[in-house]
Amino acid sequence: MSVPAYPSFAQWYSSGHLAHYVRTMKSTGGIIHLLEAAQPAGDMSDPAVPDIVLYQDLHGGCRVSGDMGGGRFNVRSERGSFFLSAPRFANTVIVDAAHELRSLSFPLAQWQRILDEAAEGRSSLDYDRLCKGAFASPTIRSAIRSLWILCDDEGAPSRLLAQAAGCEILAELCRLGGAPFTPAKGGLAPQVERRCLELLQERFSEDISLDDLAADAQLSPFHFARMFKQSVGVPPRVYLTQLRMERTCELLETTNLSVTEIAQEVGYSSNQVLARVFMKHQHMSPTDYRRAVRAHGSFVAMP
Repeated sequence: MSVPAYPSFAQWYSSGHLAHYVRTMKSTGGIIHLLEAAQPAGDMSDPAVPDIVLYQDLHGGCRVSGDMGGGRFNVRSERGSFFLSAPRFANTVIVDAAHELRSLSFPLAQWQRILDEAAEGRSSLDYDRLCKGAFASPTIRSAIRSLWILCDDEGAPSRLLAQAAGCEILAELCRLGGAPFTPAKGGLAPQVERRCLELLQERFSEDISLDDLAADAQLSPFHFARMFKQSVGVPPRVYLTQLRMERTCELLETTNLSVTEIAQEVGYSSNQVLARVFMKHQHMSPTDYRRAVRAHGSFVAMP
């Protein structure tokens, strides 16, 4: 392993010689960094960084050779193929054609504790096995696709979204590496579930994190996320969105607040973000929803 030359993968791509190939970069409080780039053929090597970095080739058809921490490889990349680069390793990557990629980087400072707790003392990520070239994973592909769609809807991912997606992706990497996480052993205790739902009700307009919820339940973030889904039926992130949509409908029905004011009230960064999320869930715009409700005369809006 090399001594990290940059404090993070995001910092390297922001200031290194590949920076001008970046099309999109999103980050959430040091939890996870997302990047999309269009790059030419040639040397695409990266310096050592203290992050686990997952790359996805969006189109495939390239010959990729090098060493990303698991030994030398020379492979033909397929559409959607993944490559994993070990932390603190200065990788060597040569690509024989222009290509487009997405990458997710997981700072070890944020994720090592979760990996250790979830693997219960076992070695959680087998870099020698996982960093040997291209691999496929429908589970990771689906998680990344959902993450990017939500980012397009909401801008930079919330802390809760970033942590939940990170747990799902890292769990699948552990499984592919031969060290699956211990299965969840049931849902939340009734009193813990009740307190968690109350906390989400109280703080749904905030950028609440998985760490916040897990700490209140006295569980590790990874185990909490799976136990919450078993108890409630949906992940914490989905439940939070449901709360926000319910409150948005209530405010549209019963107040004269503008859509911008309602967005701030329920925790979205702008009226455009609220409109995109609302359209996805209600299949109409907030303005059309308000107009339809008032046309039926069921509610009287208050100032």
